[in-house]
Amino acid sequence: MPLHLVVGGFFGDEGKGKIVAYLAASQRPWAVARTGATNAGHTVVHRGRVYKLRAVPSGFVHPGARLYIARGALVDLEVLLSEARALGVLDRLRVDPQTGVITAEHVARERGDQHLMKGIGSTGTGVGAAMVDRVLRRLRLARDYPELKSLLADTQAELFEALDAGRLVLVEASQGYWLSLYHGTYPYVTSRDTTAAAALSELGLGPRDAWRITVVFKAYVTRVGGGPLPGELPHEKALELGWAEYGTVTGRPRRVAPFNMELAWRAVRANTATDIAVTKLDKLFPEARCARSWGQLPREARAWLEELEHKLGAPVSLVGTGEDTACTIDRSGELGLHPRR
Repeated sequence: MPLHLVVGGFFGDEGKGKIVAYLAASQRPWAVARTGATNAGHTVVHRGRVYKLRAVPSGFVHPGARLYIARGALVDLEVLLSEARALGVLDRLRVDPQTGVITAEHVARERGDQHLMKGIGSTGTGVGAAMVDRVLRRLRLARDYPELKSLLADTQAELFEALDAGRLVLVEASQGYWLSLYHGTYPYVTSRDTTAAAALSELGLGPRDAWRITVVFKAYVTRVGGGPLPGELPHEKALELGWAEYGTVTGRPRRVAPFNMELAWRAVRANTATDIAVTKLDKLFPEARCARSWGQLPREARAWLEELEHKLGAPVSLVGTGEDTACTIDRSGELGLHPRR
C-alpha cells in the first residue's frame, strides 16, 4: 500500500507545497490528496511559474494525477472552483460528499471575533467558525451544493481501491505540528489537529495505510500570528539574513527564528517520521543554491544536515535548494524510499 504522507514539522510555511509538487512530478503518483482547509496556503514554483494554492493539491503539476479533497477537509466554493478553473484541473478534481463547506457567514463571524483576530491572529477565512458548525452538526457539506455535483466522489472508497491495487497515493497535509489544536502552542493554534494521524483520519484511512511519512522542516523557523516562538529574531535581523517572508494567504510578515532542534525532534517523534525534508537550505548556505545532488553541497551544509539526522533520528531524504521544484536533492533511492510499484 504505497501511501506517502507529507506533513509539516514547525508552524506551517515549511515548504510542503514545493516538496509535494516535486514528488508528484518525479514519482508520478496515481492520486494526490489534500487535507486541511483554505486557511493554509501552499506556494509552488514549477518550471519557472509561481502558483499560490489554497485548495487544489500542490501535486497538480503531474497531469496524470487525480486530485482529491479529503472528506474531513473544509473548502470555500469560490476559492476551490476559481483555483481549479485557473489551473485547468476541474476534470481531475474529486471532492468527497462529506467535505465541509465554508460560507460567507463563517468568514463574517470569524472576522467579527476580536479574540480570534487580534488575540490569536486568525487568518479570518472562516475555517474556525465552520469547524464549530461541523462539531454542532449543522455545517452544510459538499453534497448539499449543486455546483459541486459533477465533482463528487466517494474519495475514501476510491483511495481504498487504489491502495489495495498497489497504486501510489501522495497526501499533502496542511500547516504544521506546532499548530495542532491538541499538541501545539494552545490557544495560538489552528482549529484542527495537524499530525500525520489526523491527515489519515480526514481521508478515512488508517495508520497502517501509510508506507512513508515525510516531515518537512525549513532551514529556519517561521510562524504567522500570535504565540510563542523560541529564539525569535527582530524583523530587521530577518531581513539582513534573507529570511524575511510573508504569508501566502494573509500577506502578513512571518515571524522568524533559527532552526529549533527540540521542536523538530518532537514533531519527528509524534508523526513517526520515516524521513525528513529540509527546504530553503540555500538561505542558510548560499553556495548551496540550486544544488541537485548531495555532492554539490558545500561541506558545511552537509555537516549541518548530518547533524540533523543524528539528533532527530531520521534520514534527510529531500533537500530544497531553491524555490523551483527543479532545485531539489532527492536521496529517496539510496535510502530505500522509492515507492514499490
